[in-house]
Amino acid sequence: MTVNDMVSILDAEIITAGDLNAEVKTACGSDMMSDVLAFVKDQSVLLTGLNNPQAIRTAEMMDMRCVVFVRGKQPAPDVVELARQKEITLLKTQHRMFTACGLLYTNGLSGGCKS
Repeated sequence: MTVNDMVSILDAEIITAGDLNAEVKTACGSDMMSDVLAFVKDQSVLLTGLNNPQAIRTAEMMDMRCVVFVRGKQPAPDVVELARQKEITLLKTQHRMFTACGLLYTNGLSGGCKS
């Protein structure tokens, strides 16, 4: 699945675009960045309601290409600028995290977490 596919599946708004043709194979949904750092194993998409710079810094550390803000969360301009500098795509969807994760899962994206 590509980031562009995710835009369509999630009916998402592109806040800032990195590589929209980048292929993603896994996703992780969490508002706790410590869990993302501890349990995510592959390059993934991060779905979160945490719309502060910590989400972008976590995505950068984990080599993630895309962050999806759920529940219609709008990041502040400094967060958008940080993502732009790091070439991380930011998306925003009105779906709740559970629904957004389910939509991606049913369309072929697997979980990117290890237990």
